[in-house]
Amino acid sequence: MLIHPTAIIEPGAQLGENVKVGPYSYIGNDVVIGDNTIIESHVVVKGPSTIGKGNHFYQFASIGEACQDKKYKDEPTQLIMGDNNIVRECATIHRGTIQDKGVTKIGSNNLFMAYTHIAHDAVIGNNVIFSNGASVAGHVHVGDWAILAGNTGVHQFCKIGAHAFIGMYSGVSKDVPPFVTTTGMPAKPAAVNTEGMKRRGFESDEIMAVRRAYKALYRKGLTLDEAVTSLADDAKQFAAVQSMIDFLDTSERGIIR
Repeated sequence: MLIHPTAIIEPGAQLGENVKVGPYSYIGNDVVIGDNTIIESHVVVKGPSTIGKGNHFYQFASIGEACQDKKYKDEPTQLIMGDNNIVRECATIHRGTIQDKGVTKIGSNNLFMAYTHIAHDAVIGNNVIFSNGASVAGHVHVGDWAILAGNTGVHQFCKIGAHAFIGMYSGVSKDVPPFVTTTGMPAKPAAVNTEGMKRRGFESDEIMAVRRAYKALYRKGLTLDEAVTSLADDAKQFAAVQSMIDFLDTSERGIIR
């Protein structure tokens, strides 16, 4: 380990092998940090928090702090984070509340750019990107490979589907299905994230099936039930379309339309 002499490491903290802690950073009790994690200067990590391997926290990030929910009464909730995440300057990630499952959970290989915020009880998947200033409120779920562009805001309890692209300055107040891109305030459906699908190796026929699903949901004037029924054949053949239907079945706030 390489710990700067001005860093404060509380006795209850557990640091893995090859962890670097920079000047004036603070690691609290009940914090577990995995191997090969880099903590730059002036970073605060509080617990209970479990941080995986190979993460990189840049200066002035605040990780595992008590949440801003006024109902929170200092209960021992937690943050759990996976591996190889990059958390840039001044990002904030808060622990959960007992009103949910008591945990904020973040997967692996994510990028959280400067001034991003992840509120209590959020569940963030893998390979997600939060661009500068993007924020999610409490209890928000974000699927794998989703991208939130700059200064996006997501209302509490909303769900963002896998491979969705939330456009810059979007205000999301309902669920966004997988593969859908949004624009505007409030967020409206704009198109299918075809470029993202190509980059991640989806075949052209599956991309076309997702585009047909998008048209059924947003361009043909169908009710939601009618749209889902029209997708039955494609859902049998293409996992991406089935994932969209599964998302619709579990949506509680309703989808953007």
